Amino acid sequence: MPSKFRFAAQLHGPLEGRTWTDTVRAIEDLGYSTMFVPDHFDEGYGPISAMASAAAVTSTLKVGALVLDCDYRHPVPLAMELATIDQVSGGRLEVGIGAGWKRTDYDRSGIPMDRPGVRVSRMIEHARVLHGYLSGETVTMHGDHYDVTDLPALVRTHDGSPPPFLIGGGAPRLLRFAGSFANIVGVNPSIHSGEIDLEAARDGMPERIDEKFSWVAEGAGRRTDGLGIDDIEFNAWLAAAEVTDDRDGVSALLGEMFGVDPGTGLESPMVLVGTAAQIVEDLQARRERWGYSYTVVPGDKAFDFAPVVAELTGT
Repeated sequence: MPSKFRFAAQLHGPLEGRTWTDTVRAIEDLGYSTMFVPDHFDEGYGPISAMASAAAVTSTLKVGALVLDCDYRHPVPLAMELATIDQVSGGRLEVGIGAGWKRTDYDRSGIPMDRPGVRVSRMIEHARVLHGYLSGETVTMHGDHYDVTDLPALVRTHDGSPPPFLIGGGAPRLLRFAGSFANIVGVNPSIHSGEIDLEAARDGMPERIDEKFSWVAEGAGRRTDGLGIDDIEFNAWLAAAEVTDDRDGVSALLGEMFGVDPGTGLESPMVLVGTAAQIVEDLQARRERWGYSYTVVPGDKAFDFAPVVAELTGT
């Protein structure tokens, strides 16, 4: 049974003409489930402070990062920060984590960018330390990347259980792990080059998305918590989002950008373009085909997409 629809807005800072407090309250009032912030050194606020401050001035809005790069923070202090946010927000945290992909983050900060296999291995260990701490356990992890011994979880989450974990990616190993571990899985294009380029765009086409979901299903078959593929909520991050009457015109432009025939670009679940009615139909079709039910809208499009959010949320 597919999950019910819900929506998030990804914010890089206050919307034009509004303060941060006004912005996150407006997102809440529009019916969005979640406020996400990115974790890049050239995009927006520091994510920990942004999540905490947004939670402090709202009452129902969930908060999260899409996604925290495990290379930037050791999991132990991060676990304490996240447990604190979940506790003080009354359980409104979603824990989004990833292995890192944006080359300019690493180049400009001086943080070493290891090859993808090493980054994924580090993220897997990182995720397990975080999950153990946020579960209220005493954590021990003697891995290749982290060495944690008898660490008590002194900062507890709101109800003592771990918040939902969101892991997104586009490559086989990462998506298999996500299927075996996460509550929410973002099935996305793979960004091997370290930047969003033509190959990444093509990796978001339907036939490749079909294959990616098969990797998630393989991972879900190895779960040890009694859950399965039907218990996973699937998340789609929109690279292109536009409410418009000129669907054909935008379709042609996307075709040029992706190097595909006009109209094909609209088939990617990372693209959502058209009238509100057309967008509703596309979202329903994507949930039927793949299971996507949790859509992340760019913050500057949040008001444009409000009619879609109002119509589909909870259905």
